[in-house]
Amino acid sequence: MFSKSRVKIAGLIVIVAVMALGTVAYATHSWGPYHWARTANPFTVKLGDNATTAWDAYLAEASTDWSQSSVLDTTVVTGNAGNPKRCRATSGRVEVCDAAYGFNGWLGVASIWVNGNHITQGTVKMNDSYFNTATYNTPPWRRLVMCQEIGHTFGLAHQDENFSNANLGTCMDYTSDPDGPPSNEHPNAHDYTQLETIYAHLDSYNSSFASVPSGPGKHAEETDVAEWGKSLKQDGKGRTSLYERDLGKGEKLFTFVLWAE
Repeated sequence: MFSKSRVKIAGLIVIVAVMALGTVAYATHSWGPYHWARTANPFTVKLGDNATTAWDAYLAEASTDWSQSSVLDTTVVTGNAGNPKRCRATSGRVEVCDAAYGFNGWLGVASIWVNGNHITQGTVKMNDSYFNTATYNTPPWRRLVMCQEIGHTFGLAHQDENFSNANLGTCMDYTSDPDGPPSNEHPNAHDYTQLETIYAHLDSYNSSFASVPSGPGKHAEETDVAEWGKSLKQDGKGRTSLYERDLGKGEKLFTFVLWAE
């Protein structure tokens, strides 16, 4: 027969265990204090379409998904990036590109420039070298990677970076099985809640406003790992998932990488 003290201890253990499990899916997943500056919510982030027709539907779908947020909208506009292999950034928006970047290990890359704590521009790249193979040339993989890389440009990190864990039902989750169940092809409620937290305060100006192509001094060769700077975070397999490069004068370039398995 158990004593009352043992019963209380057992009860506390159960409560702590439940709380610990509850934090797995609901942990904060912003990647720092970084956000687009804006004077009102919801604000609009332009997504420049430099993609081929194979990606147009997935870009449109990701735009619709993220626009369900109460604090931000997205709109797909004509791309301004020039050569998609270079994918030149444009101030005040996110340029989305795809090209055969080579079998260099990554499926998708999101590059985000910041000035202080404010995001000023971004690029998203889909690596067709992998997406033209039987393994990755599927709607679930294309939806997952497009949705995830665009999500990074708003200030979101991954909810989980272990490919073998059960799906969390969000595109901000690593997985070996994008369509699940549950499906990891779209944002989930926690992504939208996290965006509300990131954009809870307003700023004195808008950084998602101008549409001027960046000059050479604002650019880095984002397809070259050697240009991504120092490693900030590793995924479940020990590979760097987030890099930081100091550009000087308060400006930094952050690069998120989704590696192929």
